[in-house]
Amino acid sequence: MSKGKEKVTAKSEEQDKETDGQVVTDHSKSRYWVGFDSPESTKVNPNWLRLALACSSDKPQDADYSSYIPSLNYELENIILARFPRSEYWKLSFVNKRFAGLVKNEELFKIRRDIGFSEPSVLMLASGENSWWAFDQGFSSLRRLPVLPSDICFTSGDKESLCAGTHLLVSGREIEGLMIWRYELALNKWFKGPSMIYPRCLFASATCGNSAYVAGGIAVVGAGTGGTQSVHNTVEKYDPETRSWTPLPRMKKPRKLCSGCYMDDRFYVIGGRNEDGELTCGEFFDSEKNQWNLIPEMLKDNPVLSCHSPPLIAVVKNELYSIEASSNQLKVYLKKSNSWKQLGSVPVRADYNRGWGVAFKSFGNKLLVIGASTVSPSRSSMAIYTCSPEPESEFLPEWELLDNGKIQLSHFIMNCSVMVA
Repeated sequence: MSKGKEKVTAKSEEQDKETDGQVVTDHSKSRYWVGFDSPESTKVNPNWLRLALACSSDKPQDADYSSYIPSLNYELENIILARFPRSEYWKLSFVNKRFAGLVKNEELFKIRRDIGFSEPSVLMLASGENSWWAFDQGFSSLRRLPVLPSDICFTSGDKESLCAGTHLLVSGREIEGLMIWRYELALNKWFKGPSMIYPRCLFASATCGNSAYVAGGIAVVGAGTGGTQSVHNTVEKYDPETRSWTPLPRMKKPRKLCSGCYMDDRFYVIGGRNEDGELTCGEFFDSEKNQWNLIPEMLKDNPVLSCHSPPLIAVVKNELYSIEASSNQLKVYLKKSNSWKQLGSVPVRADYNRGWGVAFKSFGNKLLVIGASTVSPSRSSMAIYTCSPEPESEFLPEWELLDNGKIQLSHFIMNCSVMVA
């Protein structure tokens, strides 16, 4: 795959501005992927371009393509285009008007889900940044998302994020109260809402396929900062196709500062605290029985720190992993014994800020951790590592360094979500 910026002539920019009345953003702006590896602009991969022109329903510029390959029907075209690397989609906009419109709607992403061709990407907001960044699967390229058009209260305050399909949901507080902003990948644009049925902050969340779940958190009654607070046990599910929330049965325990995950086809909520203090129990939602089941002492082996972050957890191949913030130790959950097994230390400093500022996510079949490196002398920039854990192995996990200071962003990660599309 080619990397770097794609040169666009003034003539092609002018032609594209006339397409469907849309103004195309310059490559230096938020729409396009930018490579790190070469300062020179690279050419469109000729194999991808040949395929795009071959399946184009409009008459291509190069007669060689049309001389040998007949045009394809739209259904087959879409299946072929869905298999393009997602970071190459912007190039399709220059093939013809239909392709330009196709990459701006959800149709290609639905096909990708159906044929199992989805790619994970990381959406991240680092400390000191006013824009979110999106990284491709190999972290070889990134792009800046459009600036989120919220008020100053939302921009400067604490936020939480989750992904559902091709939607990134960011929850925070505006002057008028709790608010959700929605980024839609196909349109490359932010929208306000939809608000949760029970607006909340400091909640647990998890993604399953094209849906997302939220549970617990703090409910704020009354506008502004002077409202009263209570701890939620409410749960709801987000559907990106209808852009709406659906209530689910309430949890056994109200809890805030908890974490969520999806494992064994169940939504789990772990840890947190409420009026009774720290919670070492977890619980999961049984969709068949439409009820929650408690798991006592699920976090009994993890020492509790004052003012700590929600539990750092991630699920890979239906196995639950956690990072113990006090010791930077990676652990795997043993379901049969309701206990944890140590797997060795992680290469980032989760202990710097009691777990805050570290991103720990599942990334396909790998664990992903982002934060301040334990080995690099340049600890002001973030380091990105992945590993393929083997819980039964006697050897320590081998962490692969994907970036170490090359991406000049703060190591303190405010928000991080993985989108699979």
